[in-house]
Amino acid sequence: MTDPIADYLTRIRNAVMAGHKVVEVPASNIKKDITKILYEKGYILNYKFEDDNLQGIIKIALKYHPETREPVIKSLKRVSRPGLRQYCDKKQLPRVLNGLGIAVISTSQGVMSDKEARANNIGGEVLCYVH
Repeated sequence: MTDPIADYLTRIRNAVMAGHKVVEVPASNIKKDITKILYEKGYILNYKFEDDNLQGIIKIALKYHPETREPVIKSLKRVSRPGLRQYCDKKQLPRVLNGLGIAVISTSQGVMSDKEARANNIGGEVLCYVH
């Protein structure tokens, strides 16, 4: 697999479109960090890291609105990819839907949302957009 982050986002996107409650993805440190950000920002209901003596598995409980059963995650878009990396300076950090969504940024201080990177005054590689 050449782009594990794109695979991670595609698995979540497909599970949301199919209306699944839980999705399982192979684990890595960056995927764990992205999952924590999605949980902190309220895009997923819960998550659990399981160790299977190999790579490990991330179980993600997807979040839907109670009355309408609409998914909370409307769009997941991979920005930086192995063939074309996208880096942003601290002054050029993207705003997703004018601040309604988040951009996940990989910085020298770890993976964080665009708002946290702006607060810490650092730039980095733009991994994906979520709204």
